[in-house]
Amino acid sequence: MPPHDSPSCTAFDGHRLVASGPLTEVALAAKQALDAGAQGPLLVFDDASSQPVEIDFRGTPKQVLARLARDTATPVPAASRGPGRPKLGVTAREVTLLPRHWDWLGRQPGGASATLRRLVEEARRAGHAKERARLASEAADRFMRVMAGDLPGYEEAARAFWRGQRDAFAERIASWPRDVRDHLLRLATIAWDEQADMR
Repeated sequence: MPPHDSPSCTAFDGHRLVASGPLTEVALAAKQALDAGAQGPLLVFDDASSQPVEIDFRGTPKQVLARLARDTATPVPAASRGPGRPKLGVTAREVTLLPRHWDWLGRQPGGASATLRRLVEEARRAGHAKERARLASEAADRFMRVMAGDLPGYEEAARAFWRGQRDAFAERIASWPRDVRDHLLRLATIAWDEQADMR
């Protein structure tokens, strides 16, 4: 595997939880389940997004991990040359502004570049909580659609989820397979907590 941390994933054999944890461990557990005759479908989800993780399970466990390491390796960017301060991670790019914007930037302490960097950081911080809440909600919804879209009460559960009605949601999914229900409740709780942090 590459040196960076392995993403957290969860694998299901049909509605049964196979494993949850780092990608390499989940891939090995899923490979073992397949070799033991898992009924399937065997699905692996990225825990942060609930996007499916494609794993080629052919061959030995060692071969599966080797392909996984190759497929998930982070490419190393080529060193760029030119204006800016590459050693500090600063790259020079062109910015087009109206004359009044340049005038205002020129009057700010630290100059135009420092002011623009500060404004970008402030905007990123302000939008970060909203983005986290959106992504967490989409992850819960995506998992629910894939794993429970054909289960009884799905539509009502989806409505309760998006309305933030925790008790009604729990009631609607109470009869669903336990592993699916537990994982979905965890994802939904993360999404609701992120929404609450925005208030």
